[in-house]
Amino acid sequence: MALIVQKFGGTSVGTVERIENVAKRIGKFRDNGDDIVVVVSAMSGETNRLVSLAHEIDDKPEAREYDVLLSTGEQVTIALLSMALNKRGIPARSYTGSQVHILTDSAHNKARILSIEEEKMRADIGQGRVIVVAGFQGVDDGGNITTLGRGGSDTTAVALAAALKADECQIYTDVDGVYTTDPRVVPEARRLDKITFEEMLEMASLGSKVLQIRAVEFAGKYNVPLRVLSSFDEPVFANDGSGDGANGTLITYEDDDMEQALISGIAFNRDEAKLTILGVPDKPGVAYAILGPVGDSNIEIDMIIQNISADGTTDFTFTVHRNDYVEAKEVLGKVSNDLGAREVVGDDKIVKISLVGVGMRSHAGIASKMFKILAEEGININMIATSEIKISVVVDEKYLELGVRALHTAFGLEQKV
Repeated sequence: MALIVQKFGGTSVGTVERIENVAKRIGKFRDNGDDIVVVVSAMSGETNRLVSLAHEIDDKPEAREYDVLLSTGEQVTIALLSMALNKRGIPARSYTGSQVHILTDSAHNKARILSIEEEKMRADIGQGRVIVVAGFQGVDDGGNITTLGRGGSDTTAVALAAALKADECQIYTDVDGVYTTDPRVVPEARRLDKITFEEMLEMASLGSKVLQIRAVEFAGKYNVPLRVLSSFDEPVFANDGSGDGANGTLITYEDDDMEQALISGIAFNRDEAKLTILGVPDKPGVAYAILGPVGDSNIEIDMIIQNISADGTTDFTFTVHRNDYVEAKEVLGKVSNDLGAREVVGDDKIVKISLVGVGMRSHAGIASKMFKILAEEGININMIATSEIKISVVVDEKYLELGVRALHTAFGLEQKV
């Protein structure tokens, strides 16, 4: 018997029929002898509907009331799923984030989980109940409802699995695992059986939308085995009786049985923009003078390049999210005047392509091979950034799909190791 936390996203519970299918799936795990805790998102489209209602009232709704509103979407789902389970003779009990007492800080709309009181859940599990918990939400010390930000249900599920010391946390989505890259761009992309927390964290931060970054961080920190599965595939039970043992992608620590590929996957991000301030006086503190005001405007900076000084001046380039491009350029214009720089230029038609793999640690020549492949396709590289297990390049937007396909083929990612 295993204790499994299962999370179902909005698409998986998007209709009453799909909620019934989720209840049927949970029943199969119960028949297998497993204890189940379920975390659900709001039904597909519901959060967008609530956001739209809020913005009809106020373009910038008060944060506390915004959280009160958004948290209601998950409350509907937990009640409906619990009804569907009870109808099948599977004892179930629903809980909002505040009822489970998922304690968070007070940062409305982007709260972080501080602790979880698991005693009530353990008591229900001991009595044979399935626990159905609202994802994406918690409560602060003052009793105020908080939400964890988009994708926060993944984090809720991992946090519950950590608190309950669950055997596995299963994230059910509309895809059947983590792929070497987006199959919509490369039809030959292959589903990975396993990937490390470190690789998944890089993939998530670099543009892969399969899992929320905080959920992967949480799972790695507390060593929670994390599996990504499709809610539309039939469950397959492994020989040892564990659930979905042959399905999906397992995210875990690196071990001797992991695939020994040089590259595990290719991530990409279409939402990039770059800004360059030309002719900046090259003196101590200039980087802070440029990036400080950008950070003060709550604009996140990604890649940074500073050129070698010439004639006492230098050029400074960095990338931001495309949605922040106009505001960042305005901020940089003011900085340019203050510093006496020559000019500010920008480009919001760029993308980032990244190779990710723990195999890079022990193999040289990955970067040079990547650059050679792109050169052969006539793709110019604007910026480069590296870490121990990733290489990222910025290229013109029009070359995204060509670059990803060429790299995927050249590194043999369609082939099973």
